[in-house]
Amino acid sequence: MFEAIESKFLVPYDGNFSLDNISARPPSSFDPKTDYRKKINKVIEELQDLQKILYAYDRHSMLLIFQAMDAAGKDSTIRAVMSGVNPAGCQVFSFKKPSSIELDHDFLWRTNKSLPERGRIGIFNRSYYEEVLVVRVHPKILEYQNLPDKVNPECIWQERYESIQDLEKHLARNGTVILKFWLNVSKEEQKNRFIGRIDTQEKQWKWSSSDLKEREHWDDYMQAYEDALNATSKPWAPWYAIPADDKPYMRYSVAKIVEKTLESLDLKYPKIDDAERKSLSQARKQLLAE
Repeated sequence: MFEAIESKFLVPYDGNFSLDNISARPPSSFDPKTDYRKKINKVIEELQDLQKILYAYDRHSMLLIFQAMDAAGKDSTIRAVMSGVNPAGCQVFSFKKPSSIELDHDFLWRTNKSLPERGRIGIFNRSYYEEVLVVRVHPKILEYQNLPDKVNPECIWQERYESIQDLEKHLARNGTVILKFWLNVSKEEQKNRFIGRIDTQEKQWKWSSSDLKEREHWDDYMQAYEDALNATSKPWAPWYAIPADDKPYMRYSVAKIVEKTLESLDLKYPKIDDAERKSLSQARKQLLAE
């Protein structure tokens, strides 16, 4: 099952990814009678154990990046997938409009400060990819980024792709396992979820008039996503385009990819040498003698 999920949703590394060839709905093998909520609970149990070993092993960190249009389900997916993970070994960061201090640094600075240390899972709810998505759709934002005069607006997106590739390759070389998820919600499903927010009192707080304005740029966003995923899906930092119109299936797919990626690291608890074992034995004797 995992191999089918991975191969179907993995964005190829050759730059030939096209939105025309994918769907926001689950694949034809999807069985609507399957209880994906129950299936994800089993995966979460495995993630709990794997995260404990990751923390103890202290050789790798994991960075999960989530990007999506509004109402795709980023927040709920992060909650669902990481619900059983020890908070001490997991960190979630959300990145919104940059502050004036952040704008006085390069576009990777604010996320670099939040990268996970070894043994931990770091989650970016939006990320440095906003700089080649939102900013590309609204290029006037560049005017407020205090960029050097020599920056060429015609080349800046390719240059930012290269900066992202360099960063992610550097992180991977130093033990950070990077998984990037684009939650692909359809325009029709987004409309239905927006209406649901407006009609449901408990969800009205989620609504913002800016959501409707951004929806007007849907086609521009889709082109920006296609270009960014093509430029930055690499073996050391793959993108997965996950169908997001069915939330349980989406969450299960994400969780399964994270689980199997952790399993592939061959994690193990640290072994102790004879001297440490002798010290443990002495400590045990001392405790029993109290």
